[in-house]
Amino acid sequence: MNRNEDYKKEIVSSFLAIVLILALLLYGERISGVLGFITNVLKPFIIGGAMAYVLNLPMSFIEKRLLFFMKGKGEKLKRVFSIILSLLFVFFLIFLLLITVIPELISALDNIIKDAPVAFGRLSTFLDKYVFSFFNESQEYSGILEDNLETLVGKVLPSLKNGLGAFLSSTFSVAGQVVSSVASFFVSLIFSIYLLGEKERLGRQLKTLERAYVSEKAGRRIHHFLDVLHNSFSSFITGQCLEAIILGLIFIVLLSIIRMPYAVMIGVVVMFSALLPIVGAFIACFIGSFLILLESPVKALVFVIVFLVVQQLENNLIYPRVVGSSIGLPAIWVFVAVTFGGSLFGVLGMLVFIPLFSTFYTLIKEDANNRIERKGS
Repeated sequence: MNRNEDYKKEIVSSFLAIVLILALLLYGERISGVLGFITNVLKPFIIGGAMAYVLNLPMSFIEKRLLFFMKGKGEKLKRVFSIILSLLFVFFLIFLLLITVIPELISALDNIIKDAPVAFGRLSTFLDKYVFSFFNESQEYSGILEDNLETLVGKVLPSLKNGLGAFLSSTFSVAGQVVSSVASFFVSLIFSIYLLGEKERLGRQLKTLERAYVSEKAGRRIHHFLDVLHNSFSSFITGQCLEAIILGLIFIVLLSIIRMPYAVMIGVVVMFSALLPIVGAFIACFIGSFLILLESPVKALVFVIVFLVVQQLENNLIYPRVVGSSIGLPAIWVFVAVTFGGSLFGVLGMLVFIPLFSTFYTLIKEDANNRIERKGS
C-alpha cells in the first residue's frame, strides 16, 4: 500500500512539474509581467522589511545592553526608545557623511570654478594651434565649410528644438520619479517601524499558522533553515560594516601620509561605498581621482596606483577573511557568490548572494556530515 501511495505521489509530482514547465514556456512573458507588477506593488513593503531587519540589529543591542534597566511598566517604552535611538544612529551616520563630504566637495567645486578660466584658456590655445589653424590653412576645407554652413545650420536647429523638448520631457519624468521614490521611501520607513514595534505579535501569529498548516517535522526544518539564514545575514551585515571601516581608515591614513588632497573626504566616501561588495570602492576611486585630477594629474595617477594596490589587498585578504570568516564561508565561495549574484541581479545580487551561499553551504555541510555519520554507524 505504501509503495502504491509513493508511486501515485511520484506520478502527481511529475505531472505537476510538466505542467509548470509547459506554462513557463507558453506564458513566460505574461507570467513575468504579472510577477513584475506584483513586485512593484509590494516593493515598498519588501524594502520596509529589509530596513526593519537591518534596524533590528542596533535595536536589539540597545534594548539588551543600554535599556536593560527598563522593566515592568517601562517595558513598552523600551521598544519605543530603542526604535528612536536606532533611527537616530542611522541618521547620525548619514549626517556624519554629509558634514565630512560636503565641505570638501564645496572646496573642490570652488577650485574648479577658480581654475575654469585657466582651463578654458588652455583649451582655446589648443584649438587655435591645432584645429582652427588647420582649417584656415586649408582652402579646400574652408570652402566645404562655407558651402555647407547653411545646410548644417538647417539640420542643427531642428535637432536642438527636438533635444530641448526631449530634455524638458525627461526633466518632468525624473521629477515624477523622485517624488514617487520619496513617497515609497516614507511608506517603507513607516512599515519598518510597524514591523519593529509588533515583531513579537507577528512572530506569534506566524507560529499559529505554522501549527495549523505545517507538520511538526517540516516545521523543525523550516525553523532550522531560518535560524541559519538569520545568522548568515546578521553576521554578513556586521562583517561588511567592519570591512568598510577598515578600508576607509586605511585610505585616510595612506592618503594623509602621502599628502593627497581631500584625504578625509575620499576615505569617508570609500568607507560608505565599500558597503557595496567589491564594486563600491571603485565608485569612490572615480570620485577621488576626478577631484585630485583637477589639482594635479600626477597626484591623480599616484592615487589610482595606491587605490589599485589597496583594492587588491582588500579583495584577496581583508574582504574574504573579515566577511568570509564572519559568515563561515571560505574565501573562494565569497568570490563565487559575488560574481554569480552580480551577474544575475547586479549590486543587490552581490549583497544577497553572499549570505545565501553561506546558508546553503552550512546546510549542505551539516547534511553531508550527518549522512557520513549514518553510513559509518
